[in-house]
Amino acid sequence: MERVAFLLEPSGERIGALLNPETLVMRRTAGLRTRRALSGGIAGGGAMDEPLLFTGGGTTELLLELLFDVSLLGSSVQTEDVRALTQPLWRLAENSVAEGGFGRPPRVRLVWGKRLNEPAVVASIAERLEHFTASGAPRRSWVRMRLVRIEETLSESSEAPPVAAGLTAEQVTEQLPPESFEAHEVVGAGASPGQPPVAGQRLDEIAHQYYGDPALWRLVASLNGIADPMRIPAGTVLRLPSASALRGGS
Repeated sequence: MERVAFLLEPSGERIGALLNPETLVMRRTAGLRTRRALSGGIAGGGAMDEPLLFTGGGTTELLLELLFDVSLLGSSVQTEDVRALTQPLWRLAENSVAEGGFGRPPRVRLVWGKRLNEPAVVASIAERLEHFTASGAPRRSWVRMRLVRIEETLSESSEAPPVAAGLTAEQVTEQLPPESFEAHEVVGAGASPGQPPVAGQRLDEIAHQYYGDPALWRLVASLNGIADPMRIPAGTVLRLPSASALRGGS
């Protein structure tokens, strides 16, 4: 089993799940449609293909199958009904965010391991419940989700102007003087008073804090040689260019 997480923007809430089977299906639909006339479709004769109209854009879908089971040995989850775990995923498909006079589902990030970090919205979800108790509570759930990738955007709560996009770590280092860089100590999370923190901030949180754009986590990771952006020890000191210098460098 692999671990997969959904990160809600801009709150930073994290929803974890088990992934089964250990696959992710990605599907791309190009921006095109068949040409049509007032009387219907335009068809060629014989075995010719229908004429196409290229509209640009397109959609990228991510298809997941997730497993939740509250009866597994060693589970830290104290609940009899597995729906206590899956209900937050259902809410991701609700039009809970107001935008332009209409409701829309919240933006989420699908994070899987060290390489996959995709902004998306949940387009559909289906759930199969199993292993019911005598009282009728399901203990196992198989969830199928279809996500549609969206463009990287500023956090909804951010009013900060955008900074340089598309710059590599090498370009930033070459273009900016050493005094443009600041030190940021990663803040711990989940610690008890007087105890060392067990986890640190995520890079997308830090990128939003400094630049108003969580998408710049890749640049922060590259500048600091970080291989796993989801597991940065608290107390780690990052080398970050100031937002004003990065905007000026673009």
